[in-house]
Amino acid sequence: MSGTDSAKTPVTETHQPVFVLVRPQLGENIGAAARAMWNFGLDQMRIVDPRDGWPNPRAIALSSGASRVLDRMKLTETVPGALEDLEYVYATTARPRELTRTVFTPEGAMRDAYERIRAGQKVGVMFGPERTGLETEDVVRAQATISVPANPAFASLNLAQCVLLTGYEWRRQASELEHAVFETQRGEIATRVMVDRMIEHLENELEGANFFYPEEKSRSIRQNIRNLFSRAPLTDQDVRTMRGVIRALAEGPKRLRARALREAETAPGGAQRPEAGPGED
Repeated sequence: MSGTDSAKTPVTETHQPVFVLVRPQLGENIGAAARAMWNFGLDQMRIVDPRDGWPNPRAIALSSGASRVLDRMKLTETVPGALEDLEYVYATTARPRELTRTVFTPEGAMRDAYERIRAGQKVGVMFGPERTGLETEDVVRAQATISVPANPAFASLNLAQCVLLTGYEWRRQASELEHAVFETQRGEIATRVMVDRMIEHLENELEGANFFYPEEKSRSIRQNIRNLFSRAPLTDQDVRTMRGVIRALAEGPKRLRARALREAETAPGGAQRPEAGPGED
């Protein structure tokens, strides 16, 4: 099929999900993914640490007219860097994870994304590397997962195929998105940066309390903590409250000791400075 009349392709620059390709391996697949995105009017791509570096001539060649997507693409070195301004993230995965997450089909996920974007949230979808898919460390940074109901005996999809399916479902759900009224509430949902810094604050205090013991369980404990705070989007107020709780727990014992000392010094018969002995005046 062909069709290149870009004037007939509605483009929304802000009110669409961001597609994040995590550690893609082949330039050809990046180009094919860009073409799949632009087929459905999506042009917000981010790439995390591509194996063969960037720019990649094969990606440009395979994008086949979708150069707009690659021209606007943002390159980052880490997953947190790619997600830092996103408030709700879906992770595509072909295998079950031992995580508590809402699991969507592509259709359900894009319906949910449409409603979130209408409410003013900034939404993203993560796609993993071709050979291994997303690591658990990547998935715990998402609030939900997307699983394609494919043949169980042959469920693995090519990167561009997965992007195409998701883009198609977005287009179905958001065919009239550019005509919708967006009631933006930017101050309500916390960004990924805010949530990540809160978690780092908590981990630092727990580290000081020797919570991550024994050492061999430290990684899984940290994943569980991040999983706990990624199941649902947190508001700005949620994050401020949690950081206040963390500070109170960390500083509380010091404050209690200081207060007890003050009370002991001022209480009748409490601790007094010793009087000078003979010859000490």
